[in-house]
Amino acid sequence: MFDNCYSYNKDSLAQCKTRYLWVLDKHCDYSDFDFAWEPAPWEAEQIHIWPSQHQENSGTMLFPKAGAKIRNYNHSVVQRKTSVPRLHIKHNPHNPDKGDINTRYISDYLGTMRRVLAKQKWEYCWVTTDICNYDYFDFTWHPSEYQNDMLHVFSSRKQKFGDTFYVHVPSFLRKTKDLKILEWFETLHFIDAQVPRFGVDYVPYETDSVVDAVWTHEFKNPLAVFSRYEHVVPPTISLWQEQTKTVVPLRKGATSVLIPREVKNSLKTQIYDYPYIDKTQVQKESEPQDVVFISNGEPMAEENWQLLRSICPRAKRSDGVDGREAAYKTAASLSDTDWFFAVFAKTEVLPVFKFDFQPDRLQAPKHYIFHSRNPLNGLEYGAMNINLYNVQLVLDTKPGLDFTLSQLHTVVPEVASISRFNTDPWITWRSAFREVLKLKLEVDQGAGFELQHRLRVWCERAEGENADYCLQGANDALAYYNSVKGDYEMLKLSFDWPWLQQFYLDKHGVQLW
Repeated sequence: MFDNCYSYNKDSLAQCKTRYLWVLDKHCDYSDFDFAWEPAPWEAEQIHIWPSQHQENSGTMLFPKAGAKIRNYNHSVVQRKTSVPRLHIKHNPHNPDKGDINTRYISDYLGTMRRVLAKQKWEYCWVTTDICNYDYFDFTWHPSEYQNDMLHVFSSRKQKFGDTFYVHVPSFLRKTKDLKILEWFETLHFIDAQVPRFGVDYVPYETDSVVDAVWTHEFKNPLAVFSRYEHVVPPTISLWQEQTKTVVPLRKGATSVLIPREVKNSLKTQIYDYPYIDKTQVQKESEPQDVVFISNGEPMAEENWQLLRSICPRAKRSDGVDGREAAYKTAASLSDTDWFFAVFAKTEVLPVFKFDFQPDRLQAPKHYIFHSRNPLNGLEYGAMNINLYNVQLVLDTKPGLDFTLSQLHTVVPEVASISRFNTDPWITWRSAFREVLKLKLEVDQGAGFELQHRLRVWCERAEGENADYCLQGANDALAYYNSVKGDYEMLKLSFDWPWLQQFYLDKHGVQLW
């Protein structure tokens, strides 16, 4: 029987009193091992190494007392049966303890691991987390002897920056002393083996924005999927640092979205208050929004309705409702979706517009204004255009001078239509009159050069059918605005078609309708 030791160094060999020295590993099973084994004479000056079920060296070796350089790996497997200690990181502090040491996840893995391991005397350890399922994980795994000081990373599903680590503690502490992020670790070794994460929490929400649902949700785990309709399986994102814990929209318009717990620390009014949002993931389609055509006897209405139906067969129609506010709210009541595209009788939809735009539920509910092309003066902006209206905002609106601008809104700089407002003298005049009133008010309230340019073009440029009535309506509006000195209540009278008709009759002495 030869001498043996469990920690080999030069002193161990020097102190050996037999011809050979057994070097053993405490995690191996030696119950059936033949310690009387001795090499053949022609292999007597070699180092004999027994593999484990995982690596070429189990930690079981036979050294000749005289020393040797040649290694001999031609031996049977010595099974590893036990494992190194385990540091268990808990994203949810209420989950059960499963490690030799258990600690709460704080901010990132680097800081959490350093904080705990600096207090331990371990040479090696596992780092595990409560978000992974280890029911079938083999903790007897160990690295090759040539990779001992690497940080070994086991992927979480297909996310290579996983949540399970095999650590050589002294080298880890040394290499991370001044390290900012774990990804910069000197020798990362990604293991080609997947550890499944437990499923994320699924949170249904019923509002037009996910913001309130995030506010009220109590996160017990690092991630949750919020879904307005059906759930979508999310990708597995890295939790190594805050920058990788991204918001991930899973459906267009974020009807289903992956939200990290950290979002609540930044949230004020919208999910975009959180700086890390990843829209590069493949997003599935969401339910399309309804389309409602709004008309009230306009001469071009039927032609534009048929064009719309050819482009978008799902379109609905609201016809014959007097008053702009009533017409908008009637159209909203026809919608079975949270938003609806409002297409007005004067609107010639461009074939390239597919009505597939989705509102962004990462923000507060709002209207979306698409550009339209003016056929008389060439301006392209959100006048006599297609709008994507939020149903509830429409129903709640107490309009000012402009119905759409009376609620939260944003502009989508996409030309979706041509404003065919000039096929009838009366409609041409009243459309120009109302638009210039709004533009003049905005300019007087400090609007920039772009709106000043639009106002000037409306009053000075028009070519084509009923161009004279367009210029007349624009300049009549300017004169009226100046006569009432921009009084807001007087400007709001333009909402009323009978008032407008009487105004025109009084001013020009003729009837156009």
